[in-house]
Amino acid sequence: MANPSIIGNDPGKSARPFVFINTAMSADGKIATIERRQTRISGSLDFDRMDELRTSSDAIMVGIGTLISDNPSLTVKSKERKEKRRTRGLSENPPRIVVDSMARTPASSDIFLKGEGKRIIAVSKSAPAEKVKNLSKFADIICLGEKSVDLEKLLFELKKRGINRLMVEGGATLNWELISNGLVDEIYTFVGNIIIGGKTAPTLVDGEGYTCDFSSLAIISCERLEDGVLLKWKVNSKL
Repeated sequence: MANPSIIGNDPGKSARPFVFINTAMSADGKIATIERRQTRISGSLDFDRMDELRTSSDAIMVGIGTLISDNPSLTVKSKERKEKRRTRGLSENPPRIVVDSMARTPASSDIFLKGEGKRIIAVSKSAPAEKVKNLSKFADIICLGEKSVDLEKLLFELKKRGINRLMVEGGATLNWELISNGLVDEIYTFVGNIIIGGKTAPTLVDGEGYTCDFSSLAIISCERLEDGVLLKWKVNSKL
């Protein structure tokens, strides 16, 4: 059980962490079904790649929508990788962060029940005080932003806490908020060999969307992985 640490300081001019999004999507760009239910898109090699990314990251972050719909533990799976982190003087799992403006994270979530390591819940000032108090029994609380979490200030705060490399595992709304605010450096997408369909099924990036001034990408690499393709992109400035 973590000691609560509720803060809300101005980050000033501090640098933010290196931020990368990692996801798997269908050939038609969907990351879940129309019921917002996660389905297996990639195979064992991609899962192993994701596990290595988790191992080498200083923290892993998801949005509240992903946490409620998928209930991920966000833990490192490999025993060897867990031991590797311990030999470096680290917890076997990087800190797990949930962006949860209204403090809706269930106390029964797997991030609290599975694996050792720090948990952080980022909330806004509009979050109900009783819910925030309850979550502070299980995680450190960072309070930034009036009605929604101020992601730029959150990243500054994470940097001050020693988080230099941040892995983002969705979902589509959080991805949009980060990308549209210029807070993402790279995106890794495994494109699987299935079609999910559905006009309401979440894609890699949802949110309001651009009408102009689109975010552009520069390709880093493209490789075949099992029955899909792994694309690595650098995020450039808006066009």
